Amino acid sequence: MSLKRFISKYFSNHTETSETHKDPELVTHYYKAKRDEVFQAVEALFPSPSEKVALSKERGEISINYKGKRKAFVVATIIMVRPFETAVDFSVTTDSGGPIDFGFSHNLIVDAYEKLNRQFTRHDKAQ
Repeated sequence: MSLKRFISKYFSNHTETSETHKDPELVTHYYKAKRDEVFQAVEALFPSPSEKVALSKERGEISINYKGKRKAFVVATIIMVRPFETAVDFSVTTDSGGPIDFGFSHNLIVDAYEKLNRQFTRHDKAQ
């Protein structure tokens, strides 16, 4: 791991996924499933005491005040690319009282993707 990637992973309070992210764990995940099924699964990833701030099925966005080991604001974007092909992206900002969360936001995204990978068949965009 390069020094720049190490610093951005552990010494930041914000992490988000993208199609061309340098960290392979943070590349957009695609699932062979209907958007509504994936939307419901993402909703279920953040149970109480976390609060759903906003849900927009039309836009495919869920905003959550995460309350777990630490507090964080999570935005999940669920987009149907084609029938039975749904993309999921996350953006997490930790409310750590400072500019550092020691990888918490990164790990929250990785854990969410791992749970979705157990529920749905994943495939790369290139397929």
